[in-house]
Amino acid sequence: MGMADTVTKEYIRSNEVFADAFNYLIYDGEQVVKPALLQELDTTEIAIPFALGENENQTEDVVQKYRDVLKSAVIMQDSRASYILLGVENQTEIHYAMPVRNIIYDALQYGKQVSEVAKRHKSKGDRKGHNKGEYLSGFYKEDRIRPVITLVVHFGADEWDGPLSLYEMMDLEDKKLLEFVQDYRIFLIDPYKLANNDLEKFSTSLGDVLGYIKYSKDKKALSKFLNDNQVMIMDNDAARVIRDVTNTPIYVPDGKGEIDMCKAVRDMIDESKQEGMAAGELNKAKKMALKMYKKGDSIEEIAEMAEVSVDQVKEWINSAV
Repeated sequence: MGMADTVTKEYIRSNEVFADAFNYLIYDGEQVVKPALLQELDTTEIAIPFALGENENQTEDVVQKYRDVLKSAVIMQDSRASYILLGVENQTEIHYAMPVRNIIYDALQYGKQVSEVAKRHKSKGDRKGHNKGEYLSGFYKEDRIRPVITLVVHFGADEWDGPLSLYEMMDLEDKKLLEFVQDYRIFLIDPYKLANNDLEKFSTSLGDVLGYIKYSKDKKALSKFLNDNQVMIMDNDAARVIRDVTNTPIYVPDGKGEIDMCKAVRDMIDESKQEGMAAGELNKAKKMALKMYKKGDSIEEIAEMAEVSVDQVKEWINSAV
């Protein structure tokens, strides 16, 4: 896993940022998913579908995958609680088989839930069920599983041009056949497609991070974005995402804390200008030194006049030979 993948995963793991992403996706920015009601789960998806079947000693192949982040959520609407699982997949690069990848994650999670229900029945000693169908599956008629929603967050400046559904990955024009082929679409947050009014719907630094990424390849647009914000206070995890994803050479302190992203970028630009000016002055000194050397002046005299070391003058002379 690259550094950019590591920092985006750590960033999105924050309950506040995680909730913000789903509130944008599902509720248009309304604060419905509460960070305090999120609980992180094991991201290892293991499924042995219906392993507790008629033959207790049967073995089946274990299927195992690793999500980026998975959390259980309690969503309150009209005094009713919905218990749901929310998963996020971070992509710094476009994945052209994302619909298949996501359907595998979701299917494994549903299989895992069914297996866990069957195990609970067995541990309680009520494994026989009420009928043969319940006995064979280990899943009873009144049992329920929790729905899973997987969100893809694209941390890249280029437009996501990958397929958004299984249908888009297929070359099947027969509509009659398509009626019998299950489609599966991905839910995607792509900076390229976010308008300014979309970015304003985020309540955490996620909006600023996605906005910076969106404009990172257009210096004029990025400058306007930063000037419009003037002050952009964000936590260090968010700043690291911007630094590593966009290759912006800003200084971000280790550990937790906050940073003014606008100021950090301005300081970086000022430092770059100063370095450029210094390089220009040094180049003038080099030209003068070489002219003096051709006239026969001593290296010591040249170094004193150019205000550099004797070794520097020697290096210039040797490189010019």
